[in-house]
Amino acid sequence: MSEHSVSNSYYSRTDTTQLDLPDSVWKKVLPPEVYEVARHAGTERAFTGKYWDFEGRGTYYCAACGNALFRSDAKFASTCGWPSFFETVRLGSVEYRTDKAFGMSRTEVLCGRCGAHLGHVFEDGPPPTGKRFCMNSIVLDFEPDEGD
Repeated sequence: MSEHSVSNSYYSRTDTTQLDLPDSVWKKVLPPEVYEVARHAGTERAFTGKYWDFEGRGTYYCAACGNALFRSDAKFASTCGWPSFFETVRLGSVEYRTDKAFGMSRTEVLCGRCGAHLGHVFEDGPPPTGKRFCMNSIVLDFEPDEGD
């Protein structure tokens, strides 16, 4: 678990119960930089996140609530500057919403448990899905596989 999940009583890697908490609660339990991206759809600068070129083997979780999101075997090298995945860990681990901000039409990716903004998904990824889940490192926690 990450250092900021310790003070967050809503963080769980096993509980998949939907969380519907007011913004005021998230502001209290999340570090400011995680809160800004997760609750206000902020974006970290390209090529600056801790996982954009990370190659560890394991599972990526939502930094806000602990929900399992991606496996490292679905991560691929992308030139976009953010960690990219071609599929989620399971059906329902993320949700989608149309994002028309900045004069563009994109598909926003939200945590399926807490609704945190994670990034966007595009249709230019590798086989077998053709998807590129372009995520912000700041809203991801990583747990290495046993023995790694």
